[in-house]
Amino acid sequence: MHAETLTADHRRKLFFLGNLSIFMIGLGFAVRANIAPDIQRDLFDVLDLSTSAAMVGEVLGATFIGFALTLLFGSALVDRVGMKYMLLFSAAGYLVGSLVVLLASLLPPSSLTYWMVFGGFLLTGLGWGAVEAASNPMVAAVYPEEKTHRLNILHAWWPGGIVVGGLLGVGFGVLDLPWQVNLLILVLPALWMIALAWGLTFPITERVARGVSYRDMFLELFRSPGIFLWLLCMMLAAAAELAPGQWVEMALSRIVGMQGILLLVYVSVLMFVMRHFAGPIASRISPLGLLAAGGVLAALGLYGLSATASAPMAFLFATLWGAGVCYMWPTLLACVGDRYPRGGALFLGLMGFAAGMSIQFVLPAMGALFDQVKVELAGSVERLALMEGPELEVILRAASVESFRMVALLPALLVPVFLGIALHERWRRR
Repeated sequence: MHAETLTADHRRKLFFLGNLSIFMIGLGFAVRANIAPDIQRDLFDVLDLSTSAAMVGEVLGATFIGFALTLLFGSALVDRVGMKYMLLFSAAGYLVGSLVVLLASLLPPSSLTYWMVFGGFLLTGLGWGAVEAASNPMVAAVYPEEKTHRLNILHAWWPGGIVVGGLLGVGFGVLDLPWQVNLLILVLPALWMIALAWGLTFPITERVARGVSYRDMFLELFRSPGIFLWLLCMMLAAAAELAPGQWVEMALSRIVGMQGILLLVYVSVLMFVMRHFAGPIASRISPLGLLAAGGVLAALGLYGLSATASAPMAFLFATLWGAGVCYMWPTLLACVGDRYPRGGALFLGLMGFAAGMSIQFVLPAMGALFDQVKVELAGSVERLALMEGPELEVILRAASVESFRMVALLPALLVPVFLGIALHERWRRR
């Protein structure tokens, strides 16, 4: 079905389904951030205290492996498989993956526990990638003249899901409920997605509507070498947004002396509101100007978060970080969609693939650095195992600072790249 033949009501239903799918993956992101310390304490500390943080980083990274793999293959096949079935697959991935992690937490800790948690998070990552592979080209096809604005609104529901998931997690903690309850909150949006997607007709992608063949879509990779620069930008931008967000409860809780998830909820509220105004802002300063400004703010915010010890200053730096990364992901997608329409869903999917692979490397690296610092400061694994109370907290805080600070440089590297692209494109238009 061509997008031009869709009624206004049908467009709204498709856009709502896209928003719900992004809300679900944001909810899942918050759930993983909430339960990461519990998984470390109850499962991985029992298996190996010296590498437990690295193991957390690895299983969290598995989500991004699944995300990247689905986008790599799903974006290339979305026209063949269909947007409907990609979204149905995503809902199933979240349902089954959550249940596998839940089951792993109920069994006695063993090597099987690690692989069950890894596999469960991998399944949710496959579901996440399927959402991105289907929803981004769907919205681009339904609203071809409003890509920057509509994709930013679509991705506003990512922080919207984080807010709901984060607050529910805090509430479960206040009620002293088992941390496994967090895994059950993904059931409702997943079932709702299945019900909505089953009854809708989906449009063809922009690439198909333009008459670009499947073969030509792949050939665009060789005809458009500039896409690889955008892929690199997405890797750095995703690491600046997602890696710190997934690590907040592991690190920021110790750095600033408050629940890190509350800072993530605050930043997510900020992003949810700001993304609804992306269109008017981008029309004033251009999408590339928006991206460059974001890189400056994100770098300042991340470095400040790693250095502060007070809650008020943490909120200030979190505001800078949130405002900085707010527009990066959806605006990068819009920039690629505008510049490479013949690349179709493949190019949009490759952007997500680059983002997922970036986090897959960054999170385990943060965990490994955390483990290295805590063992070095303790003197040995044996001494670390005997520590408790304030002495242990001092060591864990120092490890948290080092693991968080390593990502602060990444958004700063993007600023000259975006400015260079803007100058190059202005020169070409003359």
